[in-house]
Amino acid sequence: MISKYVVPLSISTLAFASAAHAETTPAGHGGADTIATAPTAAPAFPAVSPSPLIAAAATAQPTGDTSIRPFTFHASDEALAEMKRRIVATRWPEKETVTDQSQGVPLATMRDLAGYWGGAYDWRKAEARLNSYPQFITTIDGLDIHFIHVKSKHPNALPLIINHGWPGSVLEQTKLIGPLTDPTAYGGKAEESFDVVIPSMPGYGFSGKPAATGWGPEHMAKAWAVLMKRLGYTRYVAQGGDWGAFVVDQMALQAPPGLLAIHTNMPATVPADVQKALDSGTGPPAGLSAEEKRAYEQLVRTFKQVDYARIMGSRPQTLYGLADSPVFLAAWLLDHNDADGQPAVAVFNALQRTSSTTGELTREEILDNITLYWLTNTGVSTSRLYWEYKGGFFNAKGVKTPVAVSVFPSEQYEAPRSWTERAYPKLIYYHRAEKGGHFAAWEQPQIFAQELRAAFKSIR
Repeated sequence: MISKYVVPLSISTLAFASAAHAETTPAGHGGADTIATAPTAAPAFPAVSPSPLIAAAATAQPTGDTSIRPFTFHASDEALAEMKRRIVATRWPEKETVTDQSQGVPLATMRDLAGYWGGAYDWRKAEARLNSYPQFITTIDGLDIHFIHVKSKHPNALPLIINHGWPGSVLEQTKLIGPLTDPTAYGGKAEESFDVVIPSMPGYGFSGKPAATGWGPEHMAKAWAVLMKRLGYTRYVAQGGDWGAFVVDQMALQAPPGLLAIHTNMPATVPADVQKALDSGTGPPAGLSAEEKRAYEQLVRTFKQVDYARIMGSRPQTLYGLADSPVFLAAWLLDHNDADGQPAVAVFNALQRTSSTTGELTREEILDNITLYWLTNTGVSTSRLYWEYKGGFFNAKGVKTPVAVSVFPSEQYEAPRSWTERAYPKLIYYHRAEKGGHFAAWEQPQIFAQELRAAFKSIR
């Protein structure tokens, strides 16, 4: 399909249509008009050939096209006004009949959030921050892939591709860019610097929406290897949490040329006998250490709290409300079915935080992420990833590539070192962080950056 947003080239501005928006609805119907322009100081990359058009999946670019096109995003005033109109016009249900969060996100929480979102909230601030980074689009296997690419000023920086998850976006990892690319400004050393690549997963953010099945973690892993090669990197490392952890595990299993090691903050370490016990509900296997038994109990709790994943994994197309109602979208992205536990507790706490000097999550950042989902109309397309993946979640996958693991105390489960060493026989780093949870890069960017510096120190 050819995009309806065709903008002529001029000498001063290269204009592009957004892959993520080539198929969205017109302004006033929940979509967003976009104009993508070349950054004023884009770094040099191989095979950069500006095109007057970036259209949606498969048919947008000629077969075999490997060009890298500069990209920025600008939501129309009409799209933002329509979003706020819909927020204000929300038809609310009655209050929950319990005093906790066992029935879902409380009415008072949502009404309070909607009051700010439909009023004083300003998307333009997030948009400006996002556009301050060099962003690009390239086509891989017929799908437009959006990514941020920031090169360090320090020599011999280690190339690093970072993977987000659901309900996240590249906005999570932007908080890492400064500490990783310019460590000397954040208490690190020049020799600890990274070149950072942050792609939007297919169906997420500004990447294209797959028009057919097949874009699961395995396919993404292959695509990221293509991306890194296309950027000219012959040696690099990869990092992931949430769905990104699945992707980097697959990258490690595929072991493409140039991949030196991976880092995960949601490791897949559960042994076969433990997974069997979890599946059957017969109780923990005999002989578990105290640390292993605690992890088992955390997993039991986690698997009782994934109703959202079961729905997306079986009926993602039924979630039409994600495309129709901003408030429904917000509630769905906030609700992890875990009451006061992780991973949603960090998000709920952030709703009461209007600023932070330490990088912790704020209400503004939560709304920035939700607004990005709304403007790109990706509530349903992101949900399909749960339908695509048919493998296990935390079970060991047989990875033989060097692996670094950071365990955060408020993650869905804290992987014991014993399980981690068995799951990843080439373990190069294992550390328990002092604080942080499921959205660790978003919640504690300084700690997360320190973890990555230490994790890859041995393979530089």
